[in-house]
Amino acid sequence: MALPLSPGTWNLDAVHSQIGFSTKHLGIATIRGTFDSFEGALVVGDDLSSSTLSATIQMDSVNSGFGMRDGHFKSDAFFDVESHPTMTFTSSAIDGDGDRYTVTGDLTVRGVTKPVSLDVAFGGTAVFPPTGADKAGFWATTEIKQSDFGITHSPFGSDEVTIEISAELDRAAEAEASEAAAAE
Repeated sequence: MALPLSPGTWNLDAVHSQIGFSTKHLGIATIRGTFDSFEGALVVGDDLSSSTLSATIQMDSVNSGFGMRDGHFKSDAFFDVESHPTMTFTSSAIDGDGDRYTVTGDLTVRGVTKPVSLDVAFGGTAVFPPTGADKAGFWATTEIKQSDFGITHSPFGSDEVTIEISAELDRAAEAEASEAAAAE
């Protein structure tokens, strides 16, 4: 089984993608936020076993819409961005077919690496009219526990965090060729 994309590297388009999170506050309300600086790539092989996904998120780009809370997230009580500036994900397996996949891999937060599985839905492909570049869309979700990554101080009253990803990918060779043509 193969992914429904042509083989090669597909880079995460940060302008048209979002990495968000949500957690309960006191068990009665939901706090939501995003990470605004990230990069990633899906390397599509001839089959699922030769395909890989990797991503790096800049932890100081956390944005919950409230500066004081964001400062707390960046502190050593949570992400400790001074010592651990990035969160990373590297896949170890991709399974599924058609429009639904499970991507299993290693998530590293605060220097702690744990296995996680992402539930992934394929959104399809399109051509971006201004450049003619091939695009692909995916949605992914997973739930993690803060305590698994050494975050034990939680004023929110919930250990669980849902991570939601809306990803648009560019076929690398075509995106580079389109940029070069636009520059001429």
